[in-house]
Amino acid sequence: MKLGRRTLVTGATTVLAAAVAFVGVGGGTSAAGPTRPPACTKAEPGKPTPAPTTVETVGQAYYCIFDNYYSGPVLDGRTLLVPAFAAMTQEMQRLGADQAGATLPALTGRKDADWAAFAEVYERIAAALPDDAAREAVGRAAIGAMVAELDDNHATWGGPTGPNPFGLDTSVTVGRGDIDPVAGEPAFVDKIEAGSPAEKAGLRLGDEVLAVNGVPLFVNGVLNTGALAWLMKGVEGATAELTVRRPATGETLTLAVTAARYPHAPLDVRSRLVDGNIAYVTLPGFDPELADKVLAAITDMRTTTRLRGVVLDLRGNGGGRPEAVEKLLGALVHDATHGYLCDVKGRCTPKRTDDSVELLNLPFVALTDRHCASACDAFSAAVKDLDLGTLVGTRTSGTVSGPGEMYELNNGTRMMLPKYHGLGPDKEVVNTIGVAPDHFAPTTAADLSAGRDAALERAKSLL
Repeated sequence: MKLGRRTLVTGATTVLAAAVAFVGVGGGTSAAGPTRPPACTKAEPGKPTPAPTTVETVGQAYYCIFDNYYSGPVLDGRTLLVPAFAAMTQEMQRLGADQAGATLPALTGRKDADWAAFAEVYERIAAALPDDAAREAVGRAAIGAMVAELDDNHATWGGPTGPNPFGLDTSVTVGRGDIDPVAGEPAFVDKIEAGSPAEKAGLRLGDEVLAVNGVPLFVNGVLNTGALAWLMKGVEGATAELTVRRPATGETLTLAVTAARYPHAPLDVRSRLVDGNIAYVTLPGFDPELADKVLAAITDMRTTTRLRGVVLDLRGNGGGRPEAVEKLLGALVHDATHGYLCDVKGRCTPKRTDDSVELLNLPFVALTDRHCASACDAFSAAVKDLDLGTLVGTRTSGTVSGPGEMYELNNGTRMMLPKYHGLGPDKEVVNTIGVAPDHFAPTTAADLSAGRDAALERAKSLL
């Protein structure tokens, strides 16, 4: 899960394991005072080498945002440095290492002068901290706070993250793992990875999670984010004792799930005929190769069956690459603008369909849910705005600020920043709002538990 205001877990203490020993406080100074650090670099494939978080690292993050983020050209550095300093002092208090001289210097709104003033105080604070672990925690708190202040679902920072180590997802998260602002009871399991600890422990789709380690997941109708974080952000070897209710049988069970590494099957499409002559294809992510597989599957079914329509299941699709969106939309329409990428001054570049793809010329339905995020949001908006088909399910996640580029800092962590923000085909804002379906058919715990699929049944009736 990404760092930010809406994530389940924030704070520097969760990433200390990646730290290495400090060698002094870390550069960025000269006889004349703090200087601008080296620029962040475009991230290369492969796993970066961890290194200490120094004042230079914090400065890299500060300038990386100015140089590469959507609002960087008009950004006031105080909006980054004030929350960064607040996070530092809060981390110091948590560590029992607050300092009398830890006071934010006067800031003027001048980017370079403000960084110099901040860095000078930062170095004094870091030098007086009790050990390298404390310095690492305080530095990471500063960077995390700057990125969180952007309040952008495609601006992230931290070390490498992977899928949920328990191998499940729940109905109270949205997009790629943030808390759904409309989350309500019951919280139920809506995804289980094959071969995962969750599957091995006996969890089933639709199981309603009542408590985690004896702590209720909802109290007076309010989601307990701490209990949810234990379930969604567990570490290898951690055990979550889940109290679940199984709607199909009415049983209440207690199941222990221990987070562990397990082989993750690569994302792939699944396809079959439903109702005899409807092509049903799942798309778990917007990858160009998967888009090709979707189109190939439809072509294969067409060779033996006179199809009356296509259902593309986008539920659980966390997004992906714009090329895949262009390719699949190109199978539905040619010579169309399916959205816009705009800079902070309102200058927009149209996004166009891939007209090299052969048109399907078939009635089309897409199934959506709250996990349909990013490129999935964008695709859904185009289908609806351009009247290319029908959306069935629930509103998409609205996690679609803009395509992000990955940058590397000198401590081995990576920061993703979108240079442009996206708009829908009608220049409407989809980010934070999502795309409403044409026909509402939410997936319920009872449906999942009983093996029913109300959205697919609705799609079949529409075709």
